[in-house]
Amino acid sequence: MSATQRQKQFDLNRSRANNLASSSSGTGNNNNTTGSTKNVVSPQHNQRKLQTSMERLQVQQPNTSRRAAGSNWTAAAGGGAAAAGSENQDAKAAESVPLSKSARMRMKKKAHRNRYLAMDCEMVGVGYNGQDDMLARVSIVNRVGHVLLDKYVKPRMEVTDYRTSVSGIRPQDIANGEDFAAVQNEVVKLLHGRILVGHALGNDLAVLSIRHPFHDIRDTSRYKPLCKLVSNAHTPSLKRLTMAVLGQEIQTGEHNSVEDARAAMGIYNRVAGDWEKYLEKKRHQQQHY
Repeated sequence: MSATQRQKQFDLNRSRANNLASSSSGTGNNNNTTGSTKNVVSPQHNQRKLQTSMERLQVQQPNTSRRAAGSNWTAAAGGGAAAAGSENQDAKAAESVPLSKSARMRMKKKAHRNRYLAMDCEMVGVGYNGQDDMLARVSIVNRVGHVLLDKYVKPRMEVTDYRTSVSGIRPQDIANGEDFAAVQNEVVKLLHGRILVGHALGNDLAVLSIRHPFHDIRDTSRYKPLCKLVSNAHTPSLKRLTMAVLGQEIQTGEHNSVEDARAAMGIYNRVAGDWEKYLEKKRHQQQHY
């Protein structure tokens, strides 16, 4: 092909390309014009698209990497449901987490302190010349002397002798006292399954109209080795026992049931080891007869 022919062929191809481009651009303009009238995007449509995109952003896989999530690792690993019930889950997690050795020791000591309770009651006189006893105050302490109950009791009968010089009870103390049945119920619940310590507990239990298992009673007025040591086998007073065993003076004036309960518990604590061995020996002897 000569140079002249090649030039003509080149010009022909270029003219065809230009015609094709112009025709396609015209068609595109017509389409765009038509589309612009048909595909008008409303504001509501844009808002829906924005809301959908926001929802997609929120629905993501939780971060289960503990190091990345930090303190929120538990909630992140459990998803939204874990966050909703976080309080209940925290409580359950606290229960399921094993206690440390020190925590177990504290719980054990607390249970041991409250397994032994000392009780003392103050009474007033009713009936002819105030000869009969009626409950006016009851106090209960644990093994370290912490007060668990201390209540005055409303009189159920006419009081003929308040015995204030000994009982420390005055009319205003029990006039607004609590109902006997309610106090009695509290005492029964508190003493259930516990070792009861006290002095002359038969009188206290009688005025409360309750019973307690004999093997769970530690009465300082009936522990024979102590009675022999202090009062030549006679029943010693709590005041005398406290001075002999603890070196403390109590009941110098009006009695106080909290002070007396603490004194009885102090006496028991001082001789508890020998006392329990003594009871164990007696039980062993009774089994062989």
